[in-house]
Amino acid sequence: MSATDQFIDALGRLESERDLEPLVELFADDCTLQNVTVGEDHHGKDGARGFWQDDRKLFDEVRSEFRNVIVDGDRAALEWTRHGTARDGGSVEYAGVSVMEFGDGGIARFMAYFHPRELGRQTTQ
Repeated sequence: MSATDQFIDALGRLESERDLEPLVELFADDCTLQNVTVGEDHHGKDGARGFWQDDRKLFDEVRSEFRNVIVDGDRAALEWTRHGTARDGGSVEYAGVSVMEFGDGGIARFMAYFHPRELGRQTTQ
């Protein structure tokens, strides 16, 4: 299974089973994670753990669907749509792209791009 497939599988486990550790283990010890709603970078496995815990807390139920997965050497771009319900029961749907860079120790850099207004509007209603 490719590193990208492992990421998609582990994200699915986080979303469906709230099983965080398989996803965290894919990240390098010196990784950096960011998205358009996070004020500062998250670093290392502890940063990855916090990043994904915070992400999962936004939703009661959530599922990512991947439209395009593009892999070129040590880089991947994943185009996705997320569907689910917010903690207050409201419907959530937003789309974006995640870019990953891989190193010897796992995912070295993760960045997610999406329109933050769509996520914020739906998770605060």
